[in-house]
Amino acid sequence: MASSILVVDDEPRLAETLALALEGGGLSSDFVTSADSALERIENGEFGLVITDLRMPGRNGRDLLHELRSRRPELPVVVMTAYASLRDAVALVKEGAFDYISKPFEIDDVIATARRALRLTQVVNENRRLRAELEDRYSFGNLIGSSPAFGEVLRQIAEVCESRATVLIQGESGTGKELVARAIHFNSPRRDNPFIAVNCSAIPENLLESELFGHARGAFTGAVAAREGRFVTANGGTLFLDEIGDLPASLQPKLLRALQDQTFEPVGSDRSVKVDVRIIAATHRDLEAAMDEGDFREDLYYRLAVYPMRVPALRERAGDVLPIASHFLSHFAAEMTKKISGFAPEAEAALAAYQWPGNIRELQNAIERATIVASRNVITPQDLPGYVTRAKRQAAAAPAVPSDLDGEMERIERDFILAALQESDGVQVKAAERLGIAERSLWHRIKKLGIKIAKTAK
Repeated sequence: MASSILVVDDEPRLAETLALALEGGGLSSDFVTSADSALERIENGEFGLVITDLRMPGRNGRDLLHELRSRRPELPVVVMTAYASLRDAVALVKEGAFDYISKPFEIDDVIATARRALRLTQVVNENRRLRAELEDRYSFGNLIGSSPAFGEVLRQIAEVCESRATVLIQGESGTGKELVARAIHFNSPRRDNPFIAVNCSAIPENLLESELFGHARGAFTGAVAAREGRFVTANGGTLFLDEIGDLPASLQPKLLRALQDQTFEPVGSDRSVKVDVRIIAATHRDLEAAMDEGDFREDLYYRLAVYPMRVPALRERAGDVLPIASHFLSHFAAEMTKKISGFAPEAEAALAAYQWPGNIRELQNAIERATIVASRNVITPQDLPGYVTRAKRQAAAAPAVPSDLDGEMERIERDFILAALQESDGVQVKAAERLGIAERSLWHRIKKLGIKIAKTAK
């Protein structure tokens, strides 16, 4: 194991013998002979476990435990004690010691206890790393975009994150609604508590109630044990209900009560459960239209939409496409250990011209694919999916949209009438036949456009 063990005992021979025995069991170890020396070593080195004798001159094992609980609360401490002090050792476990070892001891028992404690250290360190990664990932600095439309989203996140208000996030599929929800949670006072996500459209209706609220043993066929639902799992934190617009009508009253009272009954139980959960919901559906159609309860909608937000589609924030694409490229290039510095100008133009109907999710998939197939140090149009580059070619081939449609139509009409009059030597009857319109209609158009007719001399 990577973490080292520090043995603390005022008897040098015993301390050294135990450290060597732990080394023999494959555990990196060192030893000191006083609590003060242990604190100094821990301050200057990385240890995953302390094994300390309880009775020592000066600072004893209890003093060392209390000091470490203050300085390094994540560091497990195992206390060694003689049988006569067993009561003290049990009391120290209640005060925060990981475990105790009775003297005389079997070295195999010490090694087994040490391995369990080191596994705890590894789990704590991994949780800390993951939490730091999550907090970094969902910090404001990693919400990419400088467009006015996305700037409004950032403003709303900053405005609502410190409150406990229920938030309803609306937007097309793939726009990053869950990313916004996580940003709200990880920038809120609940950041150290769970963020639990449930996709209401991905769970069968007959299982969704149990998934959300839990069930009692025997509540239905297959319920061989009681189970806590996501509301309990998210207690103290945030429950993210994705695709809330697909919540079955049968569950909407129970969710409404849980929102109002923070209370519910698990399936098959008459016992009420009280929780403290912040709800953030998201949907790509138009919930107001769903209310009009009778598919979504009006009272539930207004309970969810205490603070409504809308995440814009990527086509509404065109200026953000390239920065987001560059972010994805950096991530995938590092993941695949490929040295790709950016996009060729033609590739940038293609990315900017495409409308991205699948929004950020589609852009992410396109950049991942381009990173996989790229053979140069920049992404070229050939590396991008064909539908992206085709859109650029179609946009280039399409006529430019006029800024004055009426004026453009008038110019085209004038050009055709003049050409027909020229071909017919100024004879309006022939020109009208050529244009496929009545002579009177042609006369009105000539007058409207102020066209002067001059016949060619014979």
